[in-house]
Amino acid sequence: MKVLVIDGQGGGMGRALIEALKKACPDQPVLCVGTNAMATASMLRSGAEGGATGENAVLVNAKDADVILGPVGIVLADALMGEITPAMAVAVGASRARKILLPATNCRVQIAGTGALSMQQAVADAVDKYLQWSGEAT
Repeated sequence: MKVLVIDGQGGGMGRALIEALKKACPDQPVLCVGTNAMATASMLRSGAEGGATGENAVLVNAKDADVILGPVGIVLADALMGEITPAMAVAVGASRARKILLPATNCRVQIAGTGALSMQQAVADAVDKYLQWSGEAT
């Protein structure tokens, strides 16, 4: 299964997702794509098996991912302070992958029906959703 984490800015949310995924599923390889080199480096340090940076990396890796995790901004053109290009948002949105997106207030989007979660709570919920979807939940 190809698990892909996408993040931008400093990569903090992606880093937290990868750390939690690796703790819950230590044998599952996780790949990361950062919208900038700093985000990619942060996610690689957290245990991702491979990583790449930039728009083309998002387009290429979103095509055959089975699950994509990241902030909700990865499906919104110009989100994350402009780091998400329209092509990136389309590639993630059009991907056949299951998308597990975390709320992020810096994207100027509020998702009705979700409470105000801390990043740690949102990451824990995302990993739970991944485990349920992947069948790895115990």
